[in-house]
Amino acid sequence: MDCVAMTTRLRTDDELELLRAMRKRVTNPGARWSDKPTGAPVHRQRSFKVRGEDDWESRFEVYQRQNIRDVADFSCGIAHVSLDGSRLTLARYNGPGHEHGDILYRPHIHRATARAIASGKKPEHEAEETDRFETLEGALACLVDDFTVVGLLPLRDRPRLF
Repeated sequence: MDCVAMTTRLRTDDELELLRAMRKRVTNPGARWSDKPTGAPVHRQRSFKVRGEDDWESRFEVYQRQNIRDVADFSCGIAHVSLDGSRLTLARYNGPGHEHGDILYRPHIHRATARAIASGKKPEHEAEETDRFETLEGALACLVDDFTVVGLLPLRDRPRLF
């Protein structure tokens, strides 16, 4: 059995939808970028801590990751963080820097599904091509909208990545 199935609690699509729709607030809007790995960086990353507005016990993390050498290779994601520290990636918004199945070098969105969790795959295994974003900033804007996240600076006020 795949280790993903052993560490991920089975969820229904309705439960996943409740996590998506819950209004969330960023608690560290000034999160800073860091190079990963630190010795010979390949990408830059930053992570925002997020809490449910009506359910402060609900914790999430929103991250942005950008390849230093390839502007088309980026990912922006959101994970639910359980009280025991386990994480469930709810979605990833990826740039066109790689192939994913039949999606050839096009932006795409991975979303967690009950079917993927039950079959022992990564919860966000499934993906669909999108034309909603072309940049990491655009991916973050879509994620913030799709997952009802508030408390980040508007994109026009953000410093550019490169």
